[in-house]
Amino acid sequence: GSSPHADRGRKGKDEDEYESDNLSFQNPLPSSSQKKTPTKKVNSENVKSAHLKFSSHDYEYLFQKSDLTAWNDSDRWSSVDMEATGPGPSSAPSIVLPGTVLYYSKTTVSERELTQLAQIRPVVFDFNVQSTIRDCLKMLERKEEYDIVHEFLELEHMALSSDFNYGNELHNRDKNRYRDILPYDSTRVPLGKSKDYINASYIRIVNYEDENFYIATQGPLPETIDDFWQMVWENNSNVIAMITREIEDGVIKCHCYWPISKEPLELKHLRVFLEHYQITQYFIIRVFQIVKKSTGISHCVKHLQFTRWPDHGTPASADYFIKYVRYVRKCHITGPLVVHCSAGVGRTGVFICLDVVFCAIEKNYSFNIMNIVTQMRKQRCGMIQTKEQYRFCYDIALEVLQNLLALT
Repeated sequence: GSSPHADRGRKGKDEDEYESDNLSFQNPLPSSSQKKTPTKKVNSENVKSAHLKFSSHDYEYLFQKSDLTAWNDSDRWSSVDMEATGPGPSSAPSIVLPGTVLYYSKTTVSERELTQLAQIRPVVFDFNVQSTIRDCLKMLERKEEYDIVHEFLELEHMALSSDFNYGNELHNRDKNRYRDILPYDSTRVPLGKSKDYINASYIRIVNYEDENFYIATQGPLPETIDDFWQMVWENNSNVIAMITREIEDGVIKCHCYWPISKEPLELKHLRVFLEHYQITQYFIIRVFQIVKKSTGISHCVKHLQFTRWPDHGTPASADYFIKYVRYVRKCHITGPLVVHCSAGVGRTGVFICLDVVFCAIEKNYSFNIMNIVTQMRKQRCGMIQTKEQYRFCYDIALEVLQNLLALT
């Protein structure tokens, strides 16, 4: 299959050439693992489904139903304008109806706990580590805008795989939200025994002794909702990170693929129940039980939707996004962490990059943002779409290290 980014033919630097920029707390960053994924199975105990008891109150609808009739096939031609750059106001969540009584509301996490999570500290924080972090901080601060843009342009010209056969097959084309964003055949997530298609990619980021495992995917379409939940079930994932609102700037970014009332979402082989939720200032926590109809076995999933990414550009508050990423990591127990935005490349790439950076800082490991993005792009094309998003990763890494040294 031909690549949707066929014009990006110039080969970029090998990862080994980036080692001089490593923010090294211990050892230099290893190069990306090119092994076919997944290579290991996830362990988890299956538990029998308990009878889910719902409040006797009628559950108020949390979401205004969108008029989907205006959406047509022309919206799927390109993702270019999907996450446009430029300044934009931070958008408050617009999904709760005024005066709605939230019967299922339950406090799962406090703002105090989120603030503590955002204070990322290495396991060992002695004088030597502090000195190394100071050096790293100086190196980050020395990076000019030009250097960061130059790095991003090098990433844009990297020679990558052009195998998109499954995504381009006629019977799979309508399963893609954007026709220029497809998974590589080698890292796509197969569904069921017949290895059916979904626009999703396994992503493993190797960082010294650490390996973080994700599924990067697009926001589900009405016709792929069943496939999405099947993927979550088969991969035993217990966390979904959603980094978009359903509608932004009048454009449908993602269809509502979860139950919004006491009525479960009925799928072909699964049934999804909403247990409870919490609405914070910048993200929504939803807790679901997925039940397999044939066996009654259930699996609990936390759905964490970041609601403060503006229609254009990047979040005005780094603090909100740091807390969100840290809370998602805290909630992760089993399976690859499922991450999506609209196309599953821009904001999804920012999230994965920063999650890897935060885990590295916590474990005194080295990190190199260009290397992380290189690894991501070898497993799903176009991860981190714009230079503004790439710059945002640097800005947040800088802020976290500054906050860390402020504690000394």
